[in-house]
Amino acid sequence: LQEVTASSRHYVDRLFDLDPQKVLQGVIDMKNAVIGNNKQKANLIVLGAVPRLLYLLQQETSSTELRTECAVVLGSLAMGTENNVKSLLDCHIIPALLQGLLSPDLKFIEACLRCLRTIFISPVTPEDLLYTDATVISHLMALLSRSRYTQEYICQIFSHCCKGPDHQTILFNHGAVQNIAHLLVSTSNKVRMQALKCFSVLAFENPQVSMTLVNVSVDGELLPQIFVKMLQRDKPIEMQLTSAKCLTSMCRAGAIRTDDPCIVLKTLPCLVRMCSKDRLLEERVEGAETLAYLIETDVELQRMASITDHLIVMLADYFKYPSSVSAITDIKRLDHDLKHAHELRQAAFKLYASLGANDEDIRKKIIETENMMDRIVNGLSESSIKVRLAAVRCLHSLSRSVQQLRTSFQDHAVWKPLMKVLQNAPNEILVVASSTLCNLLLEFSPSKEPILESGAIELLCSLTQSENLALRVNGIWALMNMAFQAEQKIKSDILRGLSTEQLFQLLSDSDVNVLMKTLGLLRNLLSTRPHIDHIMSTHGKQIMQAVTLILEGEHNIEVKEQTLCILANIADGTTAKELIMTNDDILQKIKYYMSHSNAKLQLAAMFCISNLIWNEEEGSQERQDKLRDMGIVDILHKLSQSSDPNLCDK
Repeated sequence: LQEVTASSRHYVDRLFDLDPQKVLQGVIDMKNAVIGNNKQKANLIVLGAVPRLLYLLQQETSSTELRTECAVVLGSLAMGTENNVKSLLDCHIIPALLQGLLSPDLKFIEACLRCLRTIFISPVTPEDLLYTDATVISHLMALLSRSRYTQEYICQIFSHCCKGPDHQTILFNHGAVQNIAHLLVSTSNKVRMQALKCFSVLAFENPQVSMTLVNVSVDGELLPQIFVKMLQRDKPIEMQLTSAKCLTSMCRAGAIRTDDPCIVLKTLPCLVRMCSKDRLLEERVEGAETLAYLIETDVELQRMASITDHLIVMLADYFKYPSSVSAITDIKRLDHDLKHAHELRQAAFKLYASLGANDEDIRKKIIETENMMDRIVNGLSESSIKVRLAAVRCLHSLSRSVQQLRTSFQDHAVWKPLMKVLQNAPNEILVVASSTLCNLLLEFSPSKEPILESGAIELLCSLTQSENLALRVNGIWALMNMAFQAEQKIKSDILRGLSTEQLFQLLSDSDVNVLMKTLGLLRNLLSTRPHIDHIMSTHGKQIMQAVTLILEGEHNIEVKEQTLCILANIADGTTAKELIMTNDDILQKIKYYMSHSNAKLQLAAMFCISNLIWNEEEGSQERQDKLRDMGIVDILHKLSQSSDPNLCDK
C-alpha cells in the first residue's frame, strides 16, 4: 500500500498549494488520473483527498471553475466501488452537494447534480437522505427547468429515491406530476426515459397518483396516449417496458379499465413480447413480473395472456435458458445470467400463479407444460427465499383446481415439500403455504391422509396462536377442512391439539373471519350422531358456554346463523340433546330467534326445534311437552302465515 500510495500522494499534496491556479491544475490532473481507474480512486480516498475536495467545493473564495472540477472528481470517485461511496457518505458529501445547488452557476449545479445522481443510485446510499430537509425537494423541482442535464439527473434521483408510499406522497405533493409530465415529450431521449421511470415509480401501487395521471395532458395529448406511443416496437426496449409498467399501475389502480384497448391491445402484448427468449434476462424478468401484476385479479386478461404468443410454453424456457441467444457469445454476460437465473425462475412462477388464478383450462395447460410439477417441487426447496415464495404462490394457484388436487398433486406427493416449507419459514411464505395446505385438506383431496400422518394437526394448532391474522385464519380454516367428514379420532385429536382455552380465544377473536372459521370448525366437528354425542360428553359444558357467549354478543347475522346451526347439530345428537333441553337459557334464545326479524336466523332456530322433536326418538314426548309449554307452538302457528315460502314450509 505504501508504495502505491506514494505515487498518488503528489495529487493530494497539490490540493494544499497556496497558489489557486496550481490547486485548480492539481484537481484537473486528478480528474484525468481517476477516470476509469478504480485502484487510483481507492488510493486517493485512503490518502484523504475527499475531505479536502469537499472543503474546496464549499469555500466561498474558491473560483466557480475549481468548485465545479471538485464536484466532477467527487462524482468520478463515486463511480467506483460501493466502498468508495461509503467513504464519501462518511465525509457528509450529500449536504455539501445539496448546498452547492444554491449557487447561481449552471455548470456547477449540473456537476453537483451529476455527482448526487451517482451517489443516490448506489445501493449503499439511504434514500431518506434526500428527504431530511423539506426545502430540498422544492428546490430540485425548481431546477428542473434549467437545462436538459438538470432534468435528466433530477428525474434519475427521484426515480431511485422513491421507495414506498411515503416518498411517493412527498414527491406528489411537491408537484412532481405537473413538473415532470412535459419532459415526456423532450427532444432528449435520456430525459424522456428518466421522466418515464419517474412516473413508473410514482404510480406503482398508488391509486392517488394513478388517478391523477389519467387526466394530465401534454401538448393536447393525454398521458395514457403518450405512454402507448412509447410502447411501440420501434422504441428502445427499456422505454417499452417502463411505459408498460406505468399503464399497468394505472390499470391496477382502476384509473384505466381492464378492457380498455390500451391495455388489451397494447400493454398486454408488449409485456408478453418481453418474455421471449430473445430478450435479455432482466427484460424477461421485469416483463413477466409486470404481466403477473397486470393480470393478477382479472380473469379475462388471464385468458387473453394465456393464448398470446404461446406464453405458457414460452415461460417453460425460463427454467432452461437463462441467456438469450444473442448473449451466448458474450462470456461476461453468460456468467452474469447464470448467477441470476433464479430471478427468471421466480418471475416464471409468479406469472404462472397469476395465469392460473381462476381458469380451470389454463391451470390444466400449465400443469401439462413439461416437468411443471417437478419444477414447482424443486422451487419449494431452493435457497432463494424469493423463489420459494413464488413457487408456493404458483402451487397455491394451481391447488384451487379439484381436478389437479386429485391427479397431478397426488402423483408428485406435493404435500411433502409443502409440509417441509411450513416448518420454519418466514411469515410471508407461511401465509401462502398454509393457504395451499387448506386446499390440500379438502375432503376430496387424496393428500389429506398422508398430511395428517405427518403431524399437521400440531402445526395448524400452533398457527392459530400466531400474532399474524392471515396465519390465524389459515390455521383454523385448514383445521375446519380437516374436520369435514373426518373420523372420530381425527376430530378428538383436533380438539386435544387446540385446547379449550384456545378455542375460546378464537371465538372471542376481534376478526370476524377467524370467528366464522372457528364456528365452521365446530360445526364440522359436531356432525354425525356418534361424534356429536362423544364430543358433547367430553366438551359439552364448554361448547354450550361458547354458544351462549356468541348468541348474547354483538355479532353479525352470518355469525349468529352459523352458531344456531351448531346448536341444531347438537340437537341432532342422541344424548347431546339433553344439554339443550336442560338449559332454559339456551331454549329461550332459540325461541327469541324464531321471532327475529331476519328469516335466515328464524330458519336456523327452527332447525334446532325440529331436531329436538322427532317422534320416533326416545323421550320425544317430554321434549314436545316442554316446548309446547314454552309457547313454541304459538310461534309456529304465526310463522305458518308468513309471506316467506321457506319459513312457511318449515
